[in-house]
Amino acid sequence: MTLGQPSVRERICELCRLFYNFGWASGTGGGIALREGNTLYMAPSGVEKERLQPQDIFELDLDGSITQAPDKPAKLTACAPLFMAAFTHRNAGAVLHSHSLNVVLATALVAPGEPLRLTRLEMMKGLEGVGYFDSHEIPVIDNTALEHQLAGRMEEAVLAWPHANAVIVRNHGVYIWGRDASHAKTQAECLDWLCEAMVRMHAAGIDHLTHDTSQPTDSL
Repeated sequence: MTLGQPSVRERICELCRLFYNFGWASGTGGGIALREGNTLYMAPSGVEKERLQPQDIFELDLDGSITQAPDKPAKLTACAPLFMAAFTHRNAGAVLHSHSLNVVLATALVAPGEPLRLTRLEMMKGLEGVGYFDSHEIPVIDNTALEHQLAGRMEEAVLAWPHANAVIVRNHGVYIWGRDASHAKTQAECLDWLCEAMVRMHAAGIDHLTHDTSQPTDSL
């Protein structure tokens, strides 16, 4: 089999190993999809992400149809229809699915039907288009028994929250995207930090939305 874009395939494997070491892709969980030109590259389903090899990656067209599959028996990631929402509606260059425990714990602090709300936490500045004094909201959708059943809820959230570049799944994890692999990776790291800060502040009895009463200023 011709590997096509080895750098893209190798980048997916590198990110999968990194996410495994973070604890975001253990037990075959998590997923990563990258776009180069008119080709989407996605990892297979139900495999140990830290052992993934470039030849294991699927190629798809922009409609989500498989154009090249691995030589050995493999199944496309169950995240594929959820990845497509960000590729289609946000022109994403990379979409990452993390099982970050910090994100999962943060969903326990969000009321049903409400978004995750963030303000006045430094790592917010690492999120696309977000500042320290902003009130930033990220949609939280309810989980389903099977991953692909989330596709409709994912697409609705992507369309309804145009200023967020992530959709969080309650008690599950997060789908987060960026213009390329490096951008999406840093977005995922910032959100993980923010959720950990939110959970730790809650445990300490601190309201993460009202803890800082300073006023924005343009000068010292």
